[in-house]
Amino acid sequence: MIAKRKLLAVTLATGAAVMAAGAGLSIARAQDTTSTAPATPTEHQWRHGHGGGEWRLYSKLGLTSEQEASIKAIFAAAKPSMKALREQMRANHQKLEAVTPDDANYATVVSEVAATNATLASQRTTQASQVHAQIYALLTPAQKTQLAALKAQWAAKAAAWKAAHDNT
Repeated sequence: MIAKRKLLAVTLATGAAVMAAGAGLSIARAQDTTSTAPATPTEHQWRHGHGGGEWRLYSKLGLTSEQEASIKAIFAAAKPSMKALREQMRANHQKLEAVTPDDANYATVVSEVAATNATLASQRTTQASQVHAQIYALLTPAQKTQLAALKAQWAAKAAAWKAAHDNT
C-alpha cells in the first residue's frame, strides 16, 4: 500500500514537472521571437503543442511597440532562471531513468527525484506567475478583457478537442 502511494506521489510530481517544463519551453520559445508579429503556427505545430503558448494570445491584443518591447524584456530577464530550472528538471529525470526497479537504491532515488521535482515545479510555477503578473500589469483594461475572452475561447477549444479525442 505504501509503495502504491509512493508511486502515485512520484507520478504526480513527475507530471507536474513535465507540465512546468512544457510551460517553460513555451516561454523560452516566445523569447526567441524576433519579429514584432509572430507567424501563425502551422497545423503540424498546433497538433504537437508548438503553438507559441501564451505569447500567441498576447500577439492578438494589438500591443503597442512599447508593450511588445517591455514584454520581450520581461521574457529576456526571466530566460536564464527558467532555463536553469528546465536543465535541473531534465537532469533529475535522467537520474530516475538511470535506475531500474530492481536496483537496490531504486526507492531512494525515486523518493529523492520526487522531492526535488516538487521543489523545482514550485519554483517554476512561482517564476512563471511572476512573469505573467509583470506582463499583465502592462496591459490596458480593454486588453485584459480581450485576453480573458481569448483564454476562454482557447479553453473551450481544448475541451472540445479533448471530448472528441477522449477514448475512455
